[in-house]
This record gives sequence, structure tokens and C-alpha cells, in this order.
Amino acid sequence: MVGQRFVQLLDQHPWFQVTAIAASSSSAGKTYEESVQNRWKLSGPIPEDVKRIVVQDAAKVEEFAGQVDFIFCAVDMKKNEIQALEEAYAKTGTPVISNNSAHRWTPDVPMVIPEVNPGHIEVIEAQRKRLGTSTGFIAVKPNCSIQSYVPALNALLQYKPTTVVASTYQAISGAGKTFADWPDMLDNVIPYIGGEEEKSEQEPLRIWGSLAGGEIVKASSPLITTQCIRVPVTDGHLATVFVNFENKPSKEQILEHWRSFRGRPQELNLPSAPKQFITYFEEENRPQTKLDRDIENGMGVSVGRLREDSLYDYKFVGLSHNTLRGAAGGAVLIAEPLKAEGYIQAK
Repeated sequence: MVGQRFVQLLDQHPWFQVTAIAASSSSAGKTYEESVQNRWKLSGPIPEDVKRIVVQDAAKVEEFAGQVDFIFCAVDMKKNEIQALEEAYAKTGTPVISNNSAHRWTPDVPMVIPEVNPGHIEVIEAQRKRLGTSTGFIAVKPNCSIQSYVPALNALLQYKPTTVVASTYQAISGAGKTFADWPDMLDNVIPYIGGEEEKSEQEPLRIWGSLAGGEIVKASSPLITTQCIRVPVTDGHLATVFVNFENKPSKEQILEHWRSFRGRPQELNLPSAPKQFITYFEEENRPQTKLDRDIENGMGVSVGRLREDSLYDYKFVGLSHNTLRGAAGGAVLIAEPLKAEGYIQAK
């Protein structure tokens, strides 16, 4: 599903053009349209420009890398296989923008939310030295669920959050499914998503980490605990968040920071960047997944229900589109500043 989102988002992109597609050997030799026959999961049609592209074997690294300037990677393989494949492509001098989790904790691989930690891309120079390449590298996007609450907390870092409790209510597309694929999810909630809670608790600390000695050192605070629950919606991850601060801000200060927050993508006016990164809803019953997941073309983050709490300083609700901001769209938004700042160049 993420691969399909990439194809859809890159159709008519002003900077990037899909020139080649690779997958497993079982799909190699088919046109893209044939390879996804009866498996196209998105509402819009397959873009005309890619229908007749013949899928190649991703294992033929040198052959495929020679046809492209950089690669978006989203594959279903074992962690060590993904690590080896992505490094092999990077060593050919080809940048790899990865949707996979395999390299999220590799010390010299930046894991980026472009509005939050754009400075982490500077670690690429150390990574290139390790890999023995002057132009190739790997950059990754973080877990899709943390997009629903990390941006809102990031805007408040000056008040030093100390403890965070977050419960995420995650759409079935996060598992690559539709209701046709997963009828058991109709009228159902599953209170477990394998590995998701560990990612949701630890990845924000790497996002907020610092660059030192050619690697990213994760932050030591805040302390985060999460529960991650699969719910019967198509797209959109919603989070309920409780937070304590070392220096408690006022509600008015929080709202002003959210409304005024701008990051590097907004400063550069990047093609996929939301104009308003964080949108706060005053209504008591917003944000709602169905109504608000597509805000800013699915690249914005929605927040609502900010109020003081009896046990924590504040609580609020956050929402992000998991396959747009959280997955393929987030990866495209990583590639755009990398191009703008010269890390990705035509071969």
C-alpha cells in the first residue's frame, strides 16, 4: 500500500519523476499495472505514466541503480535483508529514502520529521564515510503513529515535557489492509499491534536526540509510555495524549505555539509541505478521523481538546494521516529538502 501511495504522490510531482520500479523477482518482468492487478488499494486510479513501466528485480542492485538518481524504498522483507539491500544501493552512490524501520536505529542514519529535526541530515556525511561513497546515503522516516503527537509536543519543547502518556487509535491501512482484506476488523477493536508501542515510546527520543561524534544520540527525556490499538477506520491515526512539563505553560501559550509553528519545509516552501503544519480545532468533538485526516492534502497534523487534567498538566487529542504524512508522503517530504539542500543530485 505504501508503494502505491508513492506512485500516486509522485504522479505530476514538480521535482520528481518515476522512471523505474523494482520489486521481488516474482513481479519482475510484468508491467506495474499487471503486478498490482486486483491488489490496487487506493481510491484513485493507477497513474497513466507508470502503468506500462516494466517492474525490475530489486536484487539486481547495480543494474537498477544506474537508471535512477535516488530511490524510495518500501519493502516487506526481514530486517537484516532490508539493511543489506538499502546499504547496497547507497554504496552505488544512490540516495535511499526509506519507509522501512530497519535502519531507524542505525546511529549514522537520520530518522527525520522535516519540520521537527531537519538538522539530523548533517549526519549523512559521517554515514557516507562509513559506506565509502561520496553521494549515496540512507535516510528514513519514523513510525507513522508518532506523527499524531510528536509535532504537537515538539512545538512545546521549551517548556521541557517530563512525562507523556499516549494512546494511539490506528487505521487498518497501517497494516496495509482494507476492509475487504480484513473483514475481522469490521465492528471490532484489536488492542495490540506488534512492536508498535516500543516504537512509539522510543522513536520520539531519537527524533529529539542530538548529533555528536558522527551519530545521533537519543534524548533522555521525556519519559513516554504508550498503548497502540487497531480500530475500524480506513486511514488516520488518532492519539490521546497526557503531558507534564517542568515549566508549565498556559493554555494560551500552547495554542499560540501550535498555531505559529513553522519548520524547514514551510520556510523552503517545499511542494509537499503543508502551509499550516499544526491546525487546532476549537470544537469539542474535533479532530475527527473521517473529517480531518486529509487536512493540508493529508500532510498536516490536527490537534484539539486541549484542557488541564487532574493528574497531568494537560491533555489533548492529535490526528495525522498515516499513509500520507505518516508514510509515503512523509518520505517524499524528506526527499524534497534533501534535494533543495544538495544531498540529492542528478547523476
